[in-house]
Amino acid sequence: MKNPKLHDTLHGVWSATPTPFTASMGLDLASIDRMVEHHVRLGVKGLFLAGTCGEGAWMTNDQRRRLVERVVKRNRGRMAVAVQVTDNSAARILDNIQQAREDGADIAVIAPPNFMTLVTPRHLLDLYQTAIRQSPLRIGIYDRGAHGAVVVPNAVLKQIYMEPNVVLVKDSSADMVRMKLALAVRAKRPALRLLTGWEFNTVPYLKNGYDGLLLGGGIFNGVLAGRIIEAVKAGEIKRADAIQARMNTMMYRVFGGKKITCWLSGQKRLLVEMGLFSTWRSYLNYPLTASCEKAIKKVFKDDRDVLLP
Repeated sequence: MKNPKLHDTLHGVWSATPTPFTASMGLDLASIDRMVEHHVRLGVKGLFLAGTCGEGAWMTNDQRRRLVERVVKRNRGRMAVAVQVTDNSAARILDNIQQAREDGADIAVIAPPNFMTLVTPRHLLDLYQTAIRQSPLRIGIYDRGAHGAVVVPNAVLKQIYMEPNVVLVKDSSADMVRMKLALAVRAKRPALRLLTGWEFNTVPYLKNGYDGLLLGGGIFNGVLAGRIIEAVKAGEIKRADAIQARMNTMMYRVFGGKKITCWLSGQKRLLVEMGLFSTWRSYLNYPLTASCEKAIKKVFKDDRDVLLP
């Protein structure tokens, strides 16, 4: 393992952080620096760059590399750095992993491919195993369950999790069957660390033995997420549920209600309000309605104690 302290960071709160852009859609380097320092203040253990919230599938290859380089430079080893390297073939994934390694990342994270013409369990397993076994970095697996163009079957997922080079799972499947599968593999591979990405329902995962949370909203709900973990560890489930309820209310306000109409735009607009980002620009162009703007200002007023601890 390149970073001997890496294993000590594979728990607690991780942030699948958004990427800050300038008005002309260039990387906002000053905001990246503020973003890193903010996560350190929150007590975040690791940053997941260029994921779904981080727009890795949309930004240019040069932008992704410069993002990783800047974060690694500013981070100075204080948090683990993971980078999404998902692609449509093992060869392309391995190219992305090599670049991530050169740029200083600790972990390469693989999600299901965005496009695959021959989707069979054998072909999926071959893609994952080839990339995992040849990777110069430790591997994280991003399980999106049924929420994607290509769905990894449970039997294939189990074999992927058994690979010795896989050290981390981000489980965003919102599927209790997948949760039990991951826990069963972890019983055989105690070094495997399990983080849930289902941020609206974290308590059942922690109760059942997950090691922490890897949240797309971690940049603004990281304090509450940490309190949920502490409450569950103490056996105070009612308190954990109450904190989860507060966190859900905050997220629904930021994201535009239960339909999540203002998803990434709302989150980035809150980060502008918090003084972290300079714009709320993104490749995904989610709307920012007047009602979202109003709700975000209310969140900033009501939840300032946990937004800016």
